[in-house]
Amino acid sequence: MHPPLTLHRHPMCAEIIEAFQKCHVDHPVKKFFGECTDLKIKLDQCFRQEKGLKRKANFEESKKFKEQLQAYKREMAEENKES
Repeated sequence: MHPPLTLHRHPMCAEIIEAFQKCHVDHPVKKFFGECTDLKIKLDQCFRQEKGLKRKANFEESKKFKEQLQAYKREMAEENKES
């Protein structure tokens, strides 16, 4: 299975999604016998790459947020000491 094939959610894989959907339309019976399997494999690989990039971006964002939170906690601790 694959996630819903919406182009706006998977811009990196748009060309492959369109080709895969076209293959299913062009081969309504053959799709069940492997006619579109090569495109499916490419689609899965593209989704993995896309997910990896998103995961890395989210991790970097998370690190920045943690650093900001740590700085805020230190600042609050210093303010409490001064009071």
